Amino acid sequence: MTTALWRRIGVPAIGGLVVALGLPGCADAAEQAVHVFLNLALSPDAATLATVEGDMPISGGRPVIRDLVLRHLPSGDATRIDLPCGAVAQCWPDSPAWSPDGKHLSFALRKPGSHARSVYQLNADGSGLTELVSFGGTIIDLQYSRDGRLAVLATESAKKEVGAVEAGAPVTGDADDAPPEQRIAILDHGALTWSSPADLFVYEYDWLPDGSGFVGTAATGDGDNNWWVAKLYGFNSAGARVLYAPPDRQHQIAAPLVSSDGNSVYFISGLMSDFGSTGGDIYRVPAGGGVATDLTPSMAASATELALGCSGMILAETLHGDRAELVALDGGSGSAAVHALWGGPESIGVSRHSFTCKDGGTGAVVRQSFTEAPELAFGQIGQWRAVTHANAAIGVNSTAQSVSWKSDGADAQGWLLLPKSPAKADPLPMITLVHGGPSAAATPRYPSPLVRKLLDQGYALFLPNPRGSFGQGTAFQAANYRDLGYGDLKDILAGIDAVEKQAPIDDKRLGIMGHSYGGFMTMWTVTQNNRFKAAVASAGIADWQSYYGENGIDQWMIPFFGQSVYDDLAAYAKSSPINFIKQVRTPTFVWVGENDVECPAPQTQEFWHALHALNVPTSMMIYPNEGHAMVDPEHIADAERRTLAWFDKYLK
Repeated sequence: MTTALWRRIGVPAIGGLVVALGLPGCADAAEQAVHVFLNLALSPDAATLATVEGDMPISGGRPVIRDLVLRHLPSGDATRIDLPCGAVAQCWPDSPAWSPDGKHLSFALRKPGSHARSVYQLNADGSGLTELVSFGGTIIDLQYSRDGRLAVLATESAKKEVGAVEAGAPVTGDADDAPPEQRIAILDHGALTWSSPADLFVYEYDWLPDGSGFVGTAATGDGDNNWWVAKLYGFNSAGARVLYAPPDRQHQIAAPLVSSDGNSVYFISGLMSDFGSTGGDIYRVPAGGGVATDLTPSMAASATELALGCSGMILAETLHGDRAELVALDGGSGSAAVHALWGGPESIGVSRHSFTCKDGGTGAVVRQSFTEAPELAFGQIGQWRAVTHANAAIGVNSTAQSVSWKSDGADAQGWLLLPKSPAKADPLPMITLVHGGPSAAATPRYPSPLVRKLLDQGYALFLPNPRGSFGQGTAFQAANYRDLGYGDLKDILAGIDAVEKQAPIDDKRLGIMGHSYGGFMTMWTVTQNNRFKAAVASAGIADWQSYYGENGIDQWMIPFFGQSVYDDLAAYAKSSPINFIKQVRTPTFVWVGENDVECPAPQTQEFWHALHALNVPTSMMIYPNEGHAMVDPEHIADAERRTLAWFDKYLK
């Protein structure tokens, strides 16, 4: 249950390398708006970079106002496109895609106040804005075929925005009614022509090189719930057929990519807890279907994104321990050799629209780290140069250090963030931030406003990657199978011990917080020991047994628990914080969105009710109309204010 809004996984530094950045005015950095880049599309001739971008609200979250910008390369000179939005804030461009000849850019545009979209097109110089289609539903993921046809993923009569992190629609009416399905459609003369069946929800897709059809990951039924049982399909005029089905529930599939010759389909597979939070090995299957081959069976890393390189090369973004890497596969039969093209202590945001074969291979990326805010960069792969300096005035008054330790004989890794200029020389209070997932990772991304404020106020922060995290291969990724809360907590506590040997941490002033699976881990941790003096759990899970019937994504649970709650009640009971609630002594603040599909509000309410009845200091906020990922800046600011006050009260 991560909250990844954009699939961007990056990584950090080697061993004990310390990265620090101090800029004038850093003390006020948490009060400055960070400019973020949501979508990238590089033109085929590498002359123009199209982006969707905007300023985050001061307290974090998604940009309320988003611009479509064309940047002329390599200079970076920018043209902001004047969209037909007027003064409406949430008229958002999305998913820019270049025509094969590079003469036109198409993009989706959200109509305010509804789940409806238009598709627009403009010329490469920014002129000639034209509406191609208006549609009463959602549209995402625009892709051109080699012969210039435009395909999209569209959901007719959508009841909510696509994705389980979005606010859920009211649960009313006949529960057995067929849900709206996201389908592949081709835009043809001002209308959408469906290219996938009405009973399949398509998550990701790619054109066949000859334009005769598509491949994609899809499942029948509710799209929020069924990604965990998705299969690889081929779609053409004859219909849909299964090309590959994972052999067991511990292998989800993502990022399908057709080879340039059309003979193979590549994808990423592994134990994954959320659509959009991708990690695993790289597989290949014949385009006509058949046996899938794991090309990276011994890779001590997690592939997170795939793209086509030049001369048939397959590019992959990977998380390798504490490093982000861009690698190439040789494409040979059997296991494929992986060649590192670039690696570093940062995060790079790439997609299949980031690269062209101009000059032998050119790319555009979003680069960021714990101490450097995101910026666009462009150039030969691994030799990128900055295109923007949108966040040049923003720094972080802190250091970031990769920390490694042993737990149960295995290697674990995490990140320690320290105030660069602590107010006192005394040992620091430290807050452990547990990432969501569990299949995800803490990686070097520019900190949220809340994290920056905690650092400014003198807190050390520990971001562990315990077993179940990406970054060390599929065996480590699956090491929390039927063991949620136990082994990962052991790893986290061992990591805290390791940190306290390296930095001046006050063990009597430890806090813990997390969202989604991190919220569960926070609830779980305070029921298992009293080492922490304050806790904040957002969108947590108190009782796996009741949760199974309350959430909208119960398919994710069987890969991690082995069976449904109805077949193995004990497996769910042993990891439920509510069953150990009388052991809690830690003051705990909890909050959640009213319409959270992934971690429903009753779970938070149940935990708060128990602490309240047991006279453990607690507080709860349920934010109206919010989903798993909050979007209202006022709500985000309120949760931030309450979190800061909670830790200040109990750790200072």
